[in-house]
Amino acid sequence: MRVLSGIGEKMGLNFDPEKCFNCNTYACLTKCKYLNYDFDRAKAERLKLAKGEYSRVLEDCVTCYACEEYCPYNNHPFYQIVELQERYGLDVAPRPIVKQLVKMYAAKEKDLVTITKVGRKALSLCLFPDLKRNVEGKLFNLPIILGRHVFCNLVYLHFARNSIILERANQTIENISKYGIEELICFHDECYGFFNSYAKAYGIEVPFRTVHLFDFLYSKLKELEDDIRKLNLRVAYQRPCSNRLSPETDEVLDKIFELIGVERVEREYDRENALCCGAVFRMQGRDDLADDVQRRNIQDMVESKANFAVFNCPMCYVTLAEAVAKKGLMPVLVSDLCRLAIGEVPRFPGGD
Repeated sequence: MRVLSGIGEKMGLNFDPEKCFNCNTYACLTKCKYLNYDFDRAKAERLKLAKGEYSRVLEDCVTCYACEEYCPYNNHPFYQIVELQERYGLDVAPRPIVKQLVKMYAAKEKDLVTITKVGRKALSLCLFPDLKRNVEGKLFNLPIILGRHVFCNLVYLHFARNSIILERANQTIENISKYGIEELICFHDECYGFFNSYAKAYGIEVPFRTVHLFDFLYSKLKELEDDIRKLNLRVAYQRPCSNRLSPETDEVLDKIFELIGVERVEREYDRENALCCGAVFRMQGRDDLADDVQRRNIQDMVESKANFAVFNCPMCYVTLAEAVAKKGLMPVLVSDLCRLAIGEVPRFPGGD
């Protein structure tokens, strides 16, 4: 097996192996929805990882991010897994796909010429220009930045290419700083996770403040509370994998739902037990796994008696929207649900 030497040391991950040696839960692996490890096996494999040794986890990991949330010590098990996958030369997805992704999303010189000062506060739409229509009106009256030059590149965690993220991180942050931004609202969980989990784990300086979309929406809705019309909806929420990097924001979503009159139904595959949308599994060539998690996830939504399926991640929405609609659930983004509550988008069927 090909082994790349010295990657972990060069990357500088803030990781303390002693926390793994002294752990009494190994929740990072025992709680995983995909590995199905008991305590003894989880302990044995986690200690291998802590020592930088090869572990079966490196092949079995589906890159769902969840162990970052499960670890009680904030000791970054997922980042270490990805480092080791790359160190040992594992292909978690077909090489041509990974090579094309790395090339496709690299910033080009023409992207940089679009940078002009936009003011103190702005909203990042990352690589999702189609979202512009979802961030209009009174809630989103602020400049927008987007493009490959402001892309966090965190998607490469799914493809065992941590080195690409680190290679591009400082330039991405510098590009955003050139806009004159002091406060950046992150639409995508992955972008927020890059600045507030990943960058901190690797000691990367971020010179501006970042705000998660949910914190931003809740604050704006409180300002416009007199305009809110309670929606009286039951919704099944698709929690995205990258929200595992900022689990505290999931509680803010509950506050948003309460404010706009939405019930987040109790179901098996939500919160800590959330299942992925399956998009990355298909890109990794794991079609059987993608089919299975999508089937179980959507059936769980249907059985919850929700009338809406709510998404925050654009990729989750694209992947599952048509499928949930065929099952009778209305797919909608959190941002549009909030705009609906203040009367800025047409009424969806299913509400009062």
